[in-house]
Amino acid sequence: MSFCLVRGRCPNGSAPRELMFFSRAPGVNSVGTGNDEGEVIMRQLASSKIRRRSLLKTGAAATGFAAAGLLPAGGFAQAKSQTVNLQLGWLAGNNQVGEVAAKHLGYFEEETLNLVIQPGGPSLDGVAIVASGRHEIGQVSSSPSLMLAASQKIPVMCFATGLQQHPYAYFSLPKKPVRTAKDLVGKKVGIQATAKVLLNALMKKHNIAEKDVEIVIIGSEMTPILTGQTDVVSGWITNTTTLKPLGPDRIDLRLWDAGVRLYALPYYATQDTLTKQPEMVAAFLRATAKGWKYARDNQAAAVDLLVKEYPNLDRNDEIDAAKVMLRFAFTESSLKNGFGAMDLANWQTQIALYDELKEFSAGAPKLDDVAVTSILDATKDARLKLV
Repeated sequence: MSFCLVRGRCPNGSAPRELMFFSRAPGVNSVGTGNDEGEVIMRQLASSKIRRRSLLKTGAAATGFAAAGLLPAGGFAQAKSQTVNLQLGWLAGNNQVGEVAAKHLGYFEEETLNLVIQPGGPSLDGVAIVASGRHEIGQVSSSPSLMLAASQKIPVMCFATGLQQHPYAYFSLPKKPVRTAKDLVGKKVGIQATAKVLLNALMKKHNIAEKDVEIVIIGSEMTPILTGQTDVVSGWITNTTTLKPLGPDRIDLRLWDAGVRLYALPYYATQDTLTKQPEMVAAFLRATAKGWKYARDNQAAAVDLLVKEYPNLDRNDEIDAAKVMLRFAFTESSLKNGFGAMDLANWQTQIALYDELKEFSAGAPKLDDVAVTSILDATKDARLKLV
């Protein structure tokens, strides 16, 4: 497999991505990287650069910032309403269209919860903050982040997933189409540096030799494929604005359809929270599910609430993105099992694949340390009523 950088650096002039933390949400329609903390944590954990002790120290530092008034404090909004902090790994955007709708429509209030959406950023590590107990619930971009955290004995577990199928894909044009994994052979494939493990997983799945694919490290822009520097680029299908230059004839090869079935936007909490406060987590999931159902059935109105919450977003762009995003939140699986549903067997398959790729420097985690279905089981009836 040959490996090169476009002009020796990312198109925006920054250093290669594995050296940086990014705060933009995956798939968000705005100028940014299209990447986030999830893949960066994956790489850092895989190389053993982040350990449980250092993560907890980071969380403790965040607590200190809160005490100094630099971060919102948790606690109780009122006598009988518990504040629940949802810690993101990115700046809030269209990935939270359901939570924002639920917040504005009073669904969390009905559950006696006061939801505070905590943005991530280059100086905040969401997994560390949640692992420390500072914030109650977190969300990362992709399921491998939580598998790698569990392998390092960081006590966080997934209890539901926002998108039942991952929207990551490889994009090509009709002049050099890539419709199947085997079509990657002989092609120049543009990826972000932190997404190399995803391409490795795809090639492993389809027995593609490394020497048969040329990797080109790119940013989030589509310029490399339009100028012939690459034959393929990759990213989230939900990033509709960034993908517009590829036109209506764009060909998508989804990672999920090619057999690498990761989850996107998984929700997680510490084992302690899941054991001691299961009803709070269940209440969060019930309200969140109602918000996402509202967004599905009232897309324009939900985007209006999103833009009201985050005025920096462009309404037209977010409406386009919501149409795509909601396809992955409401799949055949969610229609049968409700919003947030996930399959433990699929989690085990993901663990086995990443173990085969030697991504677990501290050894493969046990399934019981990665994901749990107790919250899904407790909310199943309520969630199915929303289908």
